[in-house]
Amino acid sequence: MKAQALAYHLAENLVDDEYQPLNTYFPDEEVNSVEVTSEDTNVWKMFFDGIVNAKGVGIGAILISTMGQHYPSTTQLRFFCTNNTTKYEACIMGMNMAVDQDMKESLIMGDSDLIIRQAQQHVKDLSRRFKSIEFRYIPRFHNELADALATLDSMLPYPGNAPIDLLEIQIRERHGYCNTVEAEPDVHPWYHDTKIFLKTKEYPDQASGDQKRTIR
Repeated sequence: MKAQALAYHLAENLVDDEYQPLNTYFPDEEVNSVEVTSEDTNVWKMFFDGIVNAKGVGIGAILISTMGQHYPSTTQLRFFCTNNTTKYEACIMGMNMAVDQDMKESLIMGDSDLIIRQAQQHVKDLSRRFKSIEFRYIPRFHNELADALATLDSMLPYPGNAPIDLLEIQIRERHGYCNTVEAEPDVHPWYHDTKIFLKTKEYPDQASGDQKRTIR
């Protein structure tokens, strides 16, 4: 629970002569409202997040084009930041990326309702560079990619001035060895004997394939 949320809660429920025991609870911080919105396919989307941990401070942002192309960016911050400050920095970085891409319409999304509300006031100059811009709060589980980028950069021991190539994510449907292992002359792959042993606890005799030794 965030200390600020607890402070707000106590401030709104003062102890006085009319005080009664509270019959309330703290809702999930990630869900404060539910609404049905149409899928925005005609505007670019921008997700952002920032994180502070024992290793360092990192921010991340991703632009997603109307065709679904992803343009990630991440930055390691080497100055003191609160957790909220990192999110402001990530939002500004993402908006600058959008300006560089000459985006005219943008939907900006983050997982902090407070930051989303305040960012609209603090980035007015950048906002004027867009024809249309909307800020929207989303639950944290919808912002996992930006969070992963920020976390990676906060924990990465950056190698000085050495460049790091763009991170590329691949998806594999099969194990890597399936494409490299060749079958033995008896048509069985190299792991056949081990597979038999794991299934039956019996290992094929090396002298004769028809005889077996029981392993106990």
